[in-house]
Amino acid sequence: MPNLTKPNYPMPAFVRKALDEHGLVESYNNRPDYQQNDYISWITRAKRVETQFKRLNQMLNELERGDVYMNMKYKSKSCGRFIHPVHIYK
Repeated sequence: MPNLTKPNYPMPAFVRKALDEHGLVESYNNRPDYQQNDYISWITRAKRVETQFKRLNQMLNELERGDVYMNMKYKSKSCGRFIHPVHIYK
């Protein structure tokens, strides 16, 4: 990820697996580098596993929607289709 001022956070295996299982790798890769990095750092900085999975679910839902980033409106080139929220962990 070029041009980042924050450290580049490596993607944990459980995040990669969730993206693969839900067919969201392309949606993730279409996001700007800073958003990818923010999602990974935000998920991995959580101290509790439950919090990590809550954040993972939020990221998956936002990627599915395509019009949200960290609970803020986001205009994507590919948004416009509605997909039901993803719930993989409770």
